[in-house]
Amino acid sequence: MTFTAAVADQRFVLDHIVRVDELAATDRFAAASPDTVDAVLEGIAQFAEGEWAPLACAGDTVGAKWTPEGVVMPAGYPEAYRAYVEGGWGTIGVPEQFGGQGLPFVIQAAVLETLGTANMGFALAPILSVGAIEALAHHGTPEQQETYLPKLATGEWTGTMNLTEPQAGSDVGALRTTATPKGDGTFAIKGTKIFISFGDHDLADNIVHLVLARTPDAPAGTRGISLFLVPKVRLDGTPNDVRVVSIEHKMGLHASPTCVLSFGDHDDCLGELIGPEFGGMRAMFTMMNNARLNVGLQGVQVAEGATQKAVAYARERIQGARDGRPAAIVEHADVRRMLLRMKAQTMAARALVYYACGMVDRAGLGDAKAKERLEIMTPLAKAHATDLGNEVADLGVQVHGGMGYVEETGAAQFFRDARITPIYEGTNGIQAADLVGRKLAMSNGGAFADLIADLRAEAQHPQLVRLIDACEGIGRRLQSADADDRHAASYPFLTMLSVASCGWLMERSARVDSADTVKKTAAAFYLDQLVPEALGLEAAANAPAKVLYDLPADAF
Repeated sequence: MTFTAAVADQRFVLDHIVRVDELAATDRFAAASPDTVDAVLEGIAQFAEGEWAPLACAGDTVGAKWTPEGVVMPAGYPEAYRAYVEGGWGTIGVPEQFGGQGLPFVIQAAVLETLGTANMGFALAPILSVGAIEALAHHGTPEQQETYLPKLATGEWTGTMNLTEPQAGSDVGALRTTATPKGDGTFAIKGTKIFISFGDHDLADNIVHLVLARTPDAPAGTRGISLFLVPKVRLDGTPNDVRVVSIEHKMGLHASPTCVLSFGDHDDCLGELIGPEFGGMRAMFTMMNNARLNVGLQGVQVAEGATQKAVAYARERIQGARDGRPAAIVEHADVRRMLLRMKAQTMAARALVYYACGMVDRAGLGDAKAKERLEIMTPLAKAHATDLGNEVADLGVQVHGGMGYVEETGAAQFFRDARITPIYEGTNGIQAADLVGRKLAMSNGGAFADLIADLRAEAQHPQLVRLIDACEGIGRRLQSADADDRHAASYPFLTMLSVASCGWLMERSARVDSADTVKKTAAAFYLDQLVPEALGLEAAANAPAKVLYDLPADAF
């Protein structure tokens, strides 16, 4: 693959969807000059192609390995990670006071997109560190920030999120990990966490675990949860009582060790409180909200990689004839349909996720409207972009035909790696429930109304206008519907609103650069063919929940 191929579209989206020049005009993001942005996009493309992409196959076939001494990554990974640290790529979006370069979050997203396109499993390590940095920057003490943020910013140390337990998945309030005060400001942490991405590895000297736990006599449920900083290695250089029990054997993402971690087996695991006692959920959501955007970004990563691989294969694979001459399969109409769908969906996903990431930066500048827009766009970006990543990866296998089902082509790896993205960081069903349960009601429906108004103000294609009208009507109905009917409609409604938002951004892109044949054609395909598909979900989004409950649970 050629990682510079996506740079032009990244730059276009930054300029015309995010409007990064407006961010650069502020004191906070003054470092984001056009020359700097170009240097970052081109530099990370070259780095990813040279350092991380060649390791993707070994990451999939060899994978991370558990040993009694800890998790060992495949050969070449520690060296490639050191090159990432030495290149300063982890510091892009970190504020300067914490050792970063002070560039916008959306520029950091572009860096992570390119790294993930090269090696999606490997790129989870810096993605998780971004979340840990966010939590400490917003909720840590000055001493914690001074101690941990500079090393997390460079990537010298990595970070993790520790929420899930065997009995507490989406129901975080059921967790049982305990934190007992020791009287010196530290806490003894005891419990087990599962599904911890990069919970152990040999890439860095230390891992900063952010762990949700309960203090003694804490209230039940989420109200009694606190957040703790638990390093793998204490500041005095001694190992903390954190043990990797095992790693999961997974469908994909084999380069990302998914760990079961045990804290306090020997009653000697020390942690520090982050933020106030019982403030754990608020601190963790600081991590999770941006992490959900970064998972949406993984949808873009896998879509870009699968599209590039499919296009390359379709140009090379000779099969059949056209105009009396042997033809590559790219000449056949059905293959072109699949490739154009892949291209259009990848562009739409990138526009949607980057738009939401730009709202992170605007909200950070104090823009209240941007904060509201971010809230309503986050479930769309996370859920729809990951759905698209799966669709595009599936089409990539189909373009390859039988060779797509054979592992040596690499098409199947995208398909397997993508499947986790609609599941973790809150399943896409949870994102849909969040949209209809919380986001539609924000500002008495004002946040949703503002989005609809913005979509309608620019929409010109008649099918897009119809879809926006349908979304408005369904959204208003769901605001007053009972809980069962809201949730029954939630997923088709999320898809409809996501496609309307993508159509808005795709139409804008084609209007801005009508001379770009690729953008113009992809936008026309999206508006003429994909927007009407979303309109076909209107019946499902308007259907009551009754039919879902006509069968008793034991009849399924």
